[in-house]
Amino acid sequence: MKTTKLISFVLCTAVSFALLLTSCEPNQDVTNDEDILPTSFSVDIPASITSSNTNGRTASDTVNGNDVYINLGTFIAVGEASSQLVEEFIAGIRRYKIDRVMSITYVGEDDNRVKNLVVLSNVSFEGKEWDYELTVTDADSEGEADGGKALQIFWNKSSTVAGIAIIKPYNCDRTKNANAPDAMFRVDYSEAGELGYDAQMEVSIAGLPVGSPLEQPYAINSLHMFAGKKGDVVDVYGNSNHPNAILLTGNAGFNWAFVASGNDPANIGVAEVGLPPSTLDSDDRAVLLKEYSIKNVFTNEITAVWPGIDQDLLAAYLSTTAAPGYFNNHGFISGGKSPGAAWDVLAKRLDSLSPYNPKETSNLTLTFK
Repeated sequence: MKTTKLISFVLCTAVSFALLLTSCEPNQDVTNDEDILPTSFSVDIPASITSSNTNGRTASDTVNGNDVYINLGTFIAVGEASSQLVEEFIAGIRRYKIDRVMSITYVGEDDNRVKNLVVLSNVSFEGKEWDYELTVTDADSEGEADGGKALQIFWNKSSTVAGIAIIKPYNCDRTKNANAPDAMFRVDYSEAGELGYDAQMEVSIAGLPVGSPLEQPYAINSLHMFAGKKGDVVDVYGNSNHPNAILLTGNAGFNWAFVASGNDPANIGVAEVGLPPSTLDSDDRAVLLKEYSIKNVFTNEITAVWPGIDQDLLAAYLSTTAAPGYFNNHGFISGGKSPGAAWDVLAKRLDSLSPYNPKETSNLTLTFK
C-alpha cells in the first residue's frame, strides 16, 4: 500500500496566515526613551514542536510521520506568531515614549489611514484592575459597530509582567486585510506563575475566513492555544477548528486537538494529537486524545472505505500514527516508541495537559472592551 493512495485525508496543507502579521505601528522615527509599556508579551516555543521537517524517516508503505504532524507545527507557530506580533507592535509604539496618560494621532504606514492612539490609567477589564489601557482605532471608522478598534492592550506596571492584548487586523490595515474583516486575535500573557510556569500565554484567534471546501478545504476559522515555559521546557495545548474539512467517508468539520512538550536547548519534542468533531462538547482528555486519536480516526476512516482491507497491512501502514509522536531538529522520529530517556521526561508531562473543548473553540468569538 503506497502512501499516495490514502494520504488525501492527512492534513498536510500549507495554511496562510499573512493577515495575522499586519502591524498597526506608526512609521515615524522617534527617539526610544524609557516608557511604561510591557517588556515582554510572548513565550518562545521550541522549534521541535513549531515546525515539521519534511525529511521523512518512514518507509513508503507507511504514512509519513511528518505528513501526520505537519499542521500541528503550523498551528503552534501561528499562535506563537500572534504573541510576537504584540511585541512588535509594542516596539513600534515605544518610539513615542508612552510614559503617561496621553493621546496621539498618526497615519498607518500601509493603508495610509489616520489612526488614533489613547492611553488611559486605572481601568477595569473583565473584573480585574489594570494600571493602563492603550487603544488604537481607525479614525474614520470609529462610528462603526466595532468602534474602529484595531488594538487594545491592558497591563500593570510592575516587576511582574502581565497583560491582555486584543487585535483586529482589518482596522490595522484595511488594504492588506480587506478579505478578513471579522478576524481577531487575543493574547493573555503573564509571568506571575499562576500555573507554575515562569511565563505563560493563552492565544485565541477567531473569525478567520474559511471560504468554500474547494477553495480552502482545510482552512481554520478559529484557534485556542496555551503555552507555558518552565526553565528549558515549554508545554503547549489547544485546538483549531476546520469547519470545511472532509475525511474519506464524507464526515465534515473537525478540530485538531493537541498537547505537546518541547525542550529548546535539546531541540526535542513530544506531541499527541486527536481529530474530534468540531461540534463535540467535551474537555475530557481521554475522549479528545484517545477515542479520537489520529490512529483511531484514520483506522475507522480507512476501514469504512475499504472494509475488506488486510488488518496487518493496515496496522503497518498506520504504525507512525501511534501516540505520542517524537521529534528532534530533523522532524518526526517515531510514533509510540520513545527514542530515549530525554523524550520520556517530556512524554510524562503530556499526561497533565488537555486540549480545549472543540465546540467552544468552534464557536469562539472575541470582542474589545
